[in-house]
Amino acid sequence: MRTSIPAWRGAATVLAPVLMMTLLTGCTTNPGQSSSGQPDASSSARPGGFDISTIASGLDAPWSFVVDGDTALVSERDSGRILELTADGEQREIATIDAATPMGEGGLLGLAVRDDDLFAYFTAGDENRVERYELTGAPGSLGLGEPETILDGIASARTHNGGRIAFGPDGMLYVTVGDAGNREAAQDRNSLSGKILRLTPDGDVPEDNPFDGSPVYSYGHRNPQGLAWDDDGTLYASEFGQDTWDELNIIEPGRNYGWPVVEGMADDDRFVDPVQQWAPADASPSGMAIAEGSIWIANLRGERLREVPLEDTSASTEHLVGEYGRLRDVAVAPDGTLRVLTNNTDGRGDPGQDDDRVLRLDPAAAG
Repeated sequence: MRTSIPAWRGAATVLAPVLMMTLLTGCTTNPGQSSSGQPDASSSARPGGFDISTIASGLDAPWSFVVDGDTALVSERDSGRILELTADGEQREIATIDAATPMGEGGLLGLAVRDDDLFAYFTAGDENRVERYELTGAPGSLGLGEPETILDGIASARTHNGGRIAFGPDGMLYVTVGDAGNREAAQDRNSLSGKILRLTPDGDVPEDNPFDGSPVYSYGHRNPQGLAWDDDGTLYASEFGQDTWDELNIIEPGRNYGWPVVEGMADDDRFVDPVQQWAPADASPSGMAIAEGSIWIANLRGERLREVPLEDTSASTEHLVGEYGRLRDVAVAPDGTLRVLTNNTDGRGDPGQDDDRVLRLDPAAAG
C-alpha cells in the first residue's frame, strides 16, 4: 500500500525496514579461514580475542548485511545485486534491483526484512527511494516479488545519501538520510535531507512524532549511517563528519544535531552534542549494533571495529585495527556469533585476494 504524507513533501510515502541487529565481541585476531565458514589450518585466536573465519568472499562493494533466521542477505552497492548467503556458506543471487543507479556513494544501500517482505533503500537517478518486495521461496531458493515504492522523493547525490533503514523496538520505521551535498537542507525541517525519519510500518506519520504531520524525527545531520537501540529503547546513531569530527549520537525526538552550524561537540544549547567523537582518519563510522552491554561500530576509513560500553559512552576499545581493511556493517547471527562486512572493493579501499568478505567472529570461543 502506498500512501501520501500530508503537509510536507508531496511525493513521499513510506514503509521500510532493516532488521536491526545486535552483536557480540572480543579483541583482535588474524585472518585465515576457508570460504565454507570453518577455520582452516592458518586460523588463530589470541587469548582474549576473536576466533575468526570467512563465510563469504568475492563480494563487489557490499553495503548492507541482514540476518533473517538462518538466512543472511547482502546488498552490493554498484551491481544492484541482492545475495543470499546460506547456512553452509554458499552465496546465490536472488535478484538485481535494476532501478538502482550506481553513482559515487549512491546505489543499492540499506536492506531490511520484516515478516515476509524485503525492503531496500537505493539511489534511482535524481532521487533515493525505498521499495518493498515480497520474499518468495524458502531459504536456499529465495526470490523477490514485484516492487512497491514505499518512500521516494529523497534528494540524491554522489555523496551523503544516508541509506540505513531499521525498525525500532517501538515497531516504527527509521530511515537515515544524508544532506546530499546541500548543507543548509539539514536545518530545514521541510526537507528530508540531513534527517532521521520515523514512520509507521504502513508509511504513515506517527501521531507522536515530534513535528505534526512530518516524518522528521531528528535533524541537523550531515550523513548518518548507523542505527541501534539499547534494551531501554534509547536510539544511537553514527554519523560521518566533514574534516574535524565523526560522531556517535543519542537521538532524541525533535532535537537538532547541529550540522552545518557545528561539527562535533560544540557546547551550544541550541544543539545536541555527540556522546563521543573521533577524527575521520580514525573512524568514518558506518553500520552498528548493540550487544553484551556495548555498542559495536564498523569503521571505513579507520579500518576498525569500535566497541563503546553503554555504561560509559565516553570510552571505547578498538578491535581488528587495519587487519581486514574497511568495515561497512556488523550484525549478530542466531547463534550469537558476529558478522562483519568488509568494504574494500568500493573504489576507496585496497582489496585483498578474497575481498570483499563476510567475517564470522566468535568471541565466546576465544578463551
